[in-house]
Amino acid sequence: MARLSAELKQTFLNDEHGPQVTLQELLTLAEERVFGVLFVLLAIPSALPVPAPGYSIPFGIIIFLLAMQMIAGSTQPWFPKQFVKHPVSLSTVQTILTKALPWLQRIEAVTRPRLYPVCTSVIGRSAIGVILALMGISMMIPFPLTNTVPAIGVFVTGFGLLEDDGAISLGGLVVCLFGAAITLSVLGAAIWGGSNLIDFIKEQVS
Repeated sequence: MARLSAELKQTFLNDEHGPQVTLQELLTLAEERVFGVLFVLLAIPSALPVPAPGYSIPFGIIIFLLAMQMIAGSTQPWFPKQFVKHPVSLSTVQTILTKALPWLQRIEAVTRPRLYPVCTSVIGRSAIGVILALMGISMMIPFPLTNTVPAIGVFVTGFGLLEDDGAISLGGLVVCLFGAAITLSVLGAAIWGGSNLIDFIKEQVS
């Protein structure tokens, strides 16, 4: 089976394509690698330096829902029909892919099937689902630093899933844990700062 970068390039950059792209096209392209492919593509705008602002929250929601389906043992993702058929501008997809393909190719150069149980066993996929669900929640938080590292973790973990490379997925999960630590630190600082601000206001009023 062709590598993801080659298939994306052929489908959306080289071939004649209509002005719009739907999720159904990506699902058909992914075949049995669908969860890994979707995690990779959904994480790209937040994980890599590509010009796609405003995607962290909606894509974080979708990553969360996909992760919950993995936890439930699904082998194929479910989406509402209207969502699957919702069109996205081809130019937007091409802009993202132009920036993302070099990164995809770099990771593909080091991936190979290994440590299968991490990516294929019920326990392994459930554990991955739990951690990626938490990363999806982190990406929804509208604070600085709470989406980039979690998205990188999702991106790398997803790559391991689509290549059945348990070592890569484990590396991605380590990045996810680091991202979780950053998110908790940011939230803790926000809560602590907020409480201090309230105390300051009370002192000024009294």
